[in-house]
Amino acid sequence: MKIVIIGGTGLIGTKVVNNLRARGHDVVAASPSSGVNTFTGEGLAGVLTGTQVVVDVANAPQWDDKAVLEFFETAGRNLLAAEAAAGVRHHVALSIVGADRLPASGYLRAKVAQENLIKASKVPFTIVRSTQFFEFVKGIAQSATEGQTVRLSPGMMQPIAADDVAAAVTDVAVAEPVNGTVEIAGPEPIRMDEFVRQFLSTTGDARKVNTDVHAQYFGAELNDQSLVPGPGDKPRLGPTHYKDWLKRSSLQKPA
Repeated sequence: MKIVIIGGTGLIGTKVVNNLRARGHDVVAASPSSGVNTFTGEGLAGVLTGTQVVVDVANAPQWDDKAVLEFFETAGRNLLAAEAAAGVRHHVALSIVGADRLPASGYLRAKVAQENLIKASKVPFTIVRSTQFFEFVKGIAQSATEGQTVRLSPGMMQPIAADDVAAAVTDVAVAEPVNGTVEIAGPEPIRMDEFVRQFLSTTGDARKVNTDVHAQYFGAELNDQSLVPGPGDKPRLGPTHYKDWLKRSSLQKPA
């Protein structure tokens, strides 16, 4: 089966490409560097010829509110139109758990807009909503750092390893479309401030975490329901525990 991975050279895309190739599929890792640009439409018709499944794990190059919305809407329209023309049978997109619960975040509003385009298209689809990745922890800490203090919300999250995200996306890509949303998360919840505190401790980082209920994430204040699956969502849980990921991660070095 021919499967095109949009964003196939990124963190998740690379892993999905490798997983699908290991299963014997004809996989194309598509990105602007390979001549495929969903925002401009360049290369889409050619790469989608004979394609049965498209997996979109691309991210926006800029994250300010206007630019990120324009990216996901324009790229989404271009990609879905090209898929419909090529007869693609399954569109898989990676999104974010809780995106519709944080309208104050311009980035998450853009992801909801992307989801709505997918739902309105004629291409059969599956949206995979994931919680935050373990691999985001260093960036979360850096974005919240003021001097030697890291100011973070105690909002609950249920982060997941990137390998487990890729495994779930891989399974969805080779399954039948559900024309709906599936959710994935890590095996246990943890508060955001504690998530980062454990990372800093493990890596020997001297910064201190200051808990602040008003600290923002992606431009929005969090509560304990913002970033975790809902009680009736029945998410697929990744097997990797955060403490085990920290032990073996290449991030185990002083920041």
